[in-house]
Amino acid sequence: MSQTKQQIQALLAQAAMSPRHRFGQNFMIDRNLVATVAQAGEIAPADLVIEVGPGTGTLTEELLARCQHVLAIEIDRDLAGLLQERHAANPAFELIVGDALESKHQINPALAGRIRSAIAAGQTVRLVANLPYNIASPLVIELLIEGASLLAFTVQKEVGQRLKAPCGSDEYGPLTVIAQLLADVTIERTHPPQAFWPAPTIDSALVVMRRHDQLGALARPFGQFVATLFSSRRKMLRKALTNAGRSATPETLAQLNLTPEQRPETIAPAQLLALFQATTTI
Repeated sequence: MSQTKQQIQALLAQAAMSPRHRFGQNFMIDRNLVATVAQAGEIAPADLVIEVGPGTGTLTEELLARCQHVLAIEIDRDLAGLLQERHAANPAFELIVGDALESKHQINPALAGRIRSAIAAGQTVRLVANLPYNIASPLVIELLIEGASLLAFTVQKEVGQRLKAPCGSDEYGPLTVIAQLLADVTIERTHPPQAFWPAPTIDSALVVMRRHDQLGALARPFGQFVATLFSSRRKMLRKALTNAGRSATPETLAQLNLTPEQRPETIAPAQLLALFQATTTI
């Protein structure tokens, strides 16, 4: 059974703490939505389910009711102590105390090792979480690269829109391109600020990403290429390619249904991947 707002407040008082803005702590208090997030993870009992930012454990309890392996990652040591105390006797619960990200493009080594060992053992790895907003974008990409099969998470609505954005829209950018070449992205629903305590100033979205990796070993070099290309997103393609240290003949671009005058923001993810593979380094 998920926790009410009053229960969350009582648990925080027990730990002599209050929500910490620097860790992006906004606790989900709508119990129906907690169950909805857990359900979106499509969890099977034998899966390894990762929860980043479990807080007081309201979603954790839903996950433990659905599977035999929940790996929680909590950066706040006070909350980690509270979680350990509540679930120490449960062999299905595992806790890593620390940041889920080692750096912008590297997840926590302990987390990475746990994912790799689970996949090697034939387990399906899923993320089901109310993600701290400040780490969501790089984290979901790194988890997909590591091999997580499905990610179901709440995040600020703006990030959800960027993940799902159509080519040519204002929200379309490097995050969109990489995400859509690694996974099929859907926005299941939006959540109002009142679903959380303290209430954020923006709406949230429940996003589901089902891994559909079209990048493989190219993920990181292609990511660097796209980031550089989009730093010149409103410049013509020939100039943007030069800035990215690459070149392409008009004939090569024509084969890709592109023109030298086209702007990067108008090029679909699959075309950008083909462009990366077809261009030469200067």
